[in-house]
Amino acid sequence: MNASPEKTTSEFSKIMTAACVRRGYLEKLHAGITPITRTGDFSDVKVIDADGREIPWNQISRINQDEMKTLITGVVNRIHTFLARTIFSTTEDKAFMQAVDRAATPWTKNWDEPKYLPDFLVPRSEGENKPW
Repeated sequence: MNASPEKTTSEFSKIMTAACVRRGYLEKLHAGITPITRTGDFSDVKVIDADGREIPWNQISRINQDEMKTLITGVVNRIHTFLARTIFSTTEDKAFMQAVDRAATPWTKNWDEPKYLPDFLVPRSEGENKPW
């Protein structure tokens, strides 16, 4: 990946997500056995906990607080490092760019194009039609 004006926000978003989120602790959380559902919405799946409670799958918290902290800490550290070594770097880090190309770009080939979220965090002002 080359952090240049020619790269679109779409490409950069996907590369950054692959490098900073997908290839981190989330992989450990994603590992394991996925339950089978015949209804398609997992309403027919339940978990029995150590106290014998039957909990519907759709009501299960799949990530505990410690896992969430580990996930978010890793994502923040990866994004910080990624930004420091790309768009906020005062020098070109060719070795890092090559590593990103090898490690992240192959994952993004078949991903859907990102969608711009106009109301993300702050509602859009009237008449505002920015593409990014």
